[in-house]
Amino acid sequence: MTPLQLAARIVERSDDDTPADMVLRQTLFRRRGLSPADAEWVSRAVFSFFRWFRWLDPARPTEDRVQEAVGLAERFAGDPSSFSDGELIANALPDWVANHVSVTPELVRALQTEPALWLRCRPQFTEETGFRLRDVEPGPLPDSYRYFGSQDLYLDRGFQSGAFEIQDLASQAVGLVCNPRPPEIWWDTCAGEGGKTLHLSSLLNGRSLVWASDRAAWRLDRLRQRAGRARVFNYRAVHWDGGENPPTKTRFDGILVDAPCSGLGTWGRNPHSRWTTTENDVLELSEIQKRILNNVADSLKPGGRLIYSACTFTGAETALVAEWFTNERPEFETEAVMNPFLPDDPPVTEMQLWPQETGGNGMFIAAWRKT
Repeated sequence: MTPLQLAARIVERSDDDTPADMVLRQTLFRRRGLSPADAEWVSRAVFSFFRWFRWLDPARPTEDRVQEAVGLAERFAGDPSSFSDGELIANALPDWVANHVSVTPELVRALQTEPALWLRCRPQFTEETGFRLRDVEPGPLPDSYRYFGSQDLYLDRGFQSGAFEIQDLASQAVGLVCNPRPPEIWWDTCAGEGGKTLHLSSLLNGRSLVWASDRAAWRLDRLRQRAGRARVFNYRAVHWDGGENPPTKTRFDGILVDAPCSGLGTWGRNPHSRWTTTENDVLELSEIQKRILNNVADSLKPGGRLIYSACTFTGAETALVAEWFTNERPEFETEAVMNPFLPDDPPVTEMQLWPQETGGNGMFIAAWRKT
């Protein structure tokens, strides 16, 4: 089977219930004999198909459409101005997005650009990693690097020993806004596979304690594997479904709610989601976000800090959620925090990170302190 045929098969197997990135990962895992160059081409082709989906004629065979999408991606990379702002705004995103986001040419062009691969080094390994890895350059945040190469970093000895993690810049910014300090105890409430948990642990210098919870047991299993590889031990992983009963009676110095969201901020990296996420998802998730914030609020110590983040930029899931919580819980005061990308600017109580400005995913962050 040629790489083109393989990419077409992955596209055809992807649907609302089976994300393209999952199908791609499973397919490449089963075809370990595929050369690195072919595997990279297949990945780019699949993501290009969904990134340029509305430019493609659905009546044509899948292989032809994949090949056309690759050509459109190459054309955009070589000459972005060959696509007009109006053409991109009309075709790159679902129509409903305009009801919730100010869709600008700059935003759409950022989402059509192949995303950068970002690394977060553990501080004690930053210089070593930057020196040893080829095709890297320092990023805009402390201990961040952008990787330009094509080698499988998951096989790199630095990754295997925990010297660095593969983590988007916007996610790194969340940990920096949390800014935990020993002997503080933190709770990463929606920890997923543990990227931000590991960052909090690193910022705590491996001391104190981070509680990590998630509603999916398989994500916590993945977190434990990552923590073992990275030699992170100052954490506890517990199941929590986001309900009224917290997983522990501990009172925390800091709580991070990196809430489930529509994920519009990741649409540059995961373009298939553009066509599976609905407007109703945004409205339902905003209610879930409010409920989680309210359910964790009582687990914070007086004087403790609550950080809310969501990798999206719909108003219903960002500023409106922050406004609701401020009005609903008067014992919480908004807390001004530094934007890690603008360290010389005055602190702000909430921030929207845009991919066209940071080079990473989109991310909203808000902060409060319990009085």
